[in-house]
Amino acid sequence: MNDPTPDVSRLAELLKSPDDLDKLPSLRAELTRKKAAIDGQLKLGLKEQLEITSNGMSSITSGQSIVAQIKEEMMKIDRLCSEAQGMIRDFPEVERLGIMQRNFAAVEEMKDAIEKFGPGLGELEELLREDDEDLEGQPNLLAIHAGLSELREVRERAMEQTKGVEGESGLELIENLPLEGETTLRDFFARLDDVVDWFDEHVGAACINLIPLVQAGNNGLVVRLALVIEEEEKKDRQAKALQDAQREFQDVASRFKSINVGQRELRGYKKKFLQAIEASAAAQFEQVQQAFLDDPDKFEKACRWFFNDLNTVKLGMVDLMPKKWKIFKTYISIYHKLMRDFLVAQLDNAEITPVHMLAILTWVGKYHTKMARLGVKEDELRPHVIDSRESDLVRDYRTLITKAVQEWMDRMATTDRQEFLSRADSSLDQNGDGHLHTKSLGDMWTMLREQLAVAQSSGRPDVVEGVVESMYIALKQRQQMWERLVDDEARKFESGQLGQEAVSSFHDWLVAIANDQITNIDDDPATGTPSFLSRFRADFEPLVSPAYAISSTTEHESLSNAYVDLSTHCLALFAKTIFNVDFRSIMQDFFTPLWYSKACMAQINSTFEDYLNDYTAVFHPSLRDILIEELANELLVRYLSAVHNKNAKFRRADPYTSKMTEDVKGVFAFFGQYGDAFEVVKQKWRAVELFEGLLSAPKGQPVVEAYARLKEVYWDVQMGWIEAVLRSRDDFERAMLAGVKARAAEMSGERGAETVMSKVR
Repeated sequence: MNDPTPDVSRLAELLKSPDDLDKLPSLRAELTRKKAAIDGQLKLGLKEQLEITSNGMSSITSGQSIVAQIKEEMMKIDRLCSEAQGMIRDFPEVERLGIMQRNFAAVEEMKDAIEKFGPGLGELEELLREDDEDLEGQPNLLAIHAGLSELREVRERAMEQTKGVEGESGLELIENLPLEGETTLRDFFARLDDVVDWFDEHVGAACINLIPLVQAGNNGLVVRLALVIEEEEKKDRQAKALQDAQREFQDVASRFKSINVGQRELRGYKKKFLQAIEASAAAQFEQVQQAFLDDPDKFEKACRWFFNDLNTVKLGMVDLMPKKWKIFKTYISIYHKLMRDFLVAQLDNAEITPVHMLAILTWVGKYHTKMARLGVKEDELRPHVIDSRESDLVRDYRTLITKAVQEWMDRMATTDRQEFLSRADSSLDQNGDGHLHTKSLGDMWTMLREQLAVAQSSGRPDVVEGVVESMYIALKQRQQMWERLVDDEARKFESGQLGQEAVSSFHDWLVAIANDQITNIDDDPATGTPSFLSRFRADFEPLVSPAYAISSTTEHESLSNAYVDLSTHCLALFAKTIFNVDFRSIMQDFFTPLWYSKACMAQINSTFEDYLNDYTAVFHPSLRDILIEELANELLVRYLSAVHNKNAKFRRADPYTSKMTEDVKGVFAFFGQYGDAFEVVKQKWRAVELFEGLLSAPKGQPVVEAYARLKEVYWDVQMGWIEAVLRSRDDFERAMLAGVKARAAEMSGERGAETVMSKVR
């Protein structure tokens, strides 16, 4: 299968769930803004490129014209020289004499230069030693540069002249010709290289410390340095032009001595000067990075040098440098590039934290404000200091927080799942009131408050809204996790995989989970103590937009209702597990011959009482009545479902009516102890009366009428159960069932709320 395209992958990342479709308007608006920004940048860039291209084409046209003129003039000179040879009598002899004279003059000049070479080096070394003692002043910088330039030119001429000597005699002369004290010319040249390196070290030190020199008012050295670099730049430019001319017009240039001279090596002092500026600032950024990683709040303080340097250049260096260098603009370009590289590198770091990302997001505005104070507009700074990634940065910052929330919740879920499945003795906590709770309850809400504070520090409502939304989702997922866990475990008791030995610990966890859900939403008006969920909403409401505060109400209420549902579900499983383990055998006796002789209901009530005595102290007070109702409901469902028991049969001669009355009285006697809950229990157990009526009704139409009365009260009664009830009568006939089904087809009955009979199968 082909991999999805980047566009599809990007879309899948943005729209992970159906709820994300609500984000389409905001995403469309964001993309529109980004497109407009990119279009603006493209237009500006296109305009600049067109201007550059136009200027370049004009320069090329002008250059071609100049080159053509030079070529034409050189051809004229060449033609005149050729013609002059024929006009002068004895020209070959005159030419030889001229060459001899020029060679003699060159030899004499070179001899004088070589004789002065050694002393000249000595003088330069002495000057360098003097400057070593005063590196912050270097008063001899210009003198040293002038002397070195002269000696380097001598060496270049000497090396060039050796190229015109056949064989290796020229090089042998340099290697072996003894001068003063057995020193050869090669020794002088090697010594010259050492002096040049020494001089370059002085120049490099001045370049690296250029800003401190200006700040210290050492303008003399700065000016001397600029003069040296400017002179070298000019000579490099001339040498480069000469080399280009030699390559372009080799046939003509070879005839002219003024062009066909030794090639000067390009020394690149201007390039090294700019590299030194960049290296000095880059070293500062290494310290900035360490400070930023240690404490992003100190990032602005760590960058003070950045703007101090630029201000120093603007106020103190511009007048000391050649105007054509545009030194302030040069510094801006170098420093801005370093700042951009630093920030982008931090953003591309996979380990970046939300706090560091927020610091960068906040810094962008401050950076442009500070640069504006220096007279540099935002649109003059290219590329953008973070590559125009503000929108992406906001989204990434929000994603980092939501990712942290999800990772925390996943870790807690993993721990809770392990604790739940192992059900070790110390796996649950008890609060000051003795109520059971899971250990992760408090930690979870503490983590959510901390991450909300991180989102708040962004100062952006959209970030907070995205984080809050992810927190609601995480809380729902946690509810679903608990529901799956308890359901899976309850099925093990139902299937017989787990038995009596595991009931107690399972019940403890059901109580703890139910307590957690109620604690999440249990506001205490008496003390004014808000619940976890209410406090959560109170914390984020001032940080989000009014529209989101209103729209999130539905989400909040849904979550609150889900907490109630989960706690009720846990208590329902609590009751079911009692029947699946404690009452598995006794429930099989109902409506069988043994039922009449055994006190089954009394035994059940006694077990209920034991459980309530054991767990009332560890339950949240508001859950007691719910548990009472769930026990009564489960008992009623199991009682009515007992018609499916093997050997269940209602004979006309048996006292089943009085036995049922006895059972109901026993139920009422037990649950009557529990006040308000009993009223609900009593109302639901009225179903037994209609059940008994269906059993006792005479054959024929009375049975149909008994069914109709039952159906009117319980619209969701199952026909399968009705059939089982009828078949349990000792006088069952098929006509009886047919009549009931016919009446059922006639009764449309309005659907209402689910009743207890929907659970009776």
